[in-house]
Amino acid sequence: MTSPSLERLRSDLRELAEPKVRAQLERVLSPAADDELLGVRVPVLRRLARSYRGLRPVEVEDLLAGRIHDERFVALLVLAEQMRLAPDRAAREKLMDFYLAHTHRVDNWDLVDGSAPVVLGTWLLHEPLDVLDRLAASTSLWERRIAVVATLTLIRAGRYRPTFSLVVALRQDPEPLIHKALGWMLREIGRHDEPALADFLDCHAPGLPRITVRHATERMTPELRARFVRQGGGARGIRHVSGCGEPTLGGAGEAGGTAW
Repeated sequence: MTSPSLERLRSDLRELAEPKVRAQLERVLSPAADDELLGVRVPVLRRLARSYRGLRPVEVEDLLAGRIHDERFVALLVLAEQMRLAPDRAAREKLMDFYLAHTHRVDNWDLVDGSAPVVLGTWLLHEPLDVLDRLAASTSLWERRIAVVATLTLIRAGRYRPTFSLVVALRQDPEPLIHKALGWMLREIGRHDEPALADFLDCHAPGLPRITVRHATERMTPELRARFVRQGGGARGIRHVSGCGEPTLGGAGEAGGTAW
């Protein structure tokens, strides 16, 4: 039986849906055939998540189980709100475990990008990073993107090695959505520490997909960006450059060695 809270939330979502937004989302998300888009703007979903952050796990699970894309999105944003407010490690661990048990419902790029940095990334700030290796090795495109995008929280904390390691590990991934996510995370590193990004690209740009390099260098000077984009081409492997060290192909560890 649906709880009163879920009934109110579902009613709110339908009242706040906009046909124009739905049409836009259908173009950029390419939802699965059995998905239904209501067309609620992301800032509105975030406000609803704050209002309904007291939902119980069974209620969040109910939302995730449905075919309404907006319901799944708000459920993940509720998890993110709960993670932000979690009072202790035990509470954070429960939320992280719940999230990882439901990644099969995090099945589009907006759902990944709206949830992974807060729900998983917050956990990783103070915990081992082994889960990134497992997700990066998944056959699921969305789990691999979760691994990459979760490192945004680490980047903002000044920890770049996990992202650099994932870029190397996933440089030959077949999915453009992974290439773009890698470039996005590298660009975020460049916002905080452009020399670190430049050093990494000096060593590894020739082995990265061109779209990754293009995204990574968007904030660089035109001259520097052009140099790295010319080098990028993908699938040519990682050249050895004196001083580069050996890349970590499968790990997200941070012990020893260079910054990447």
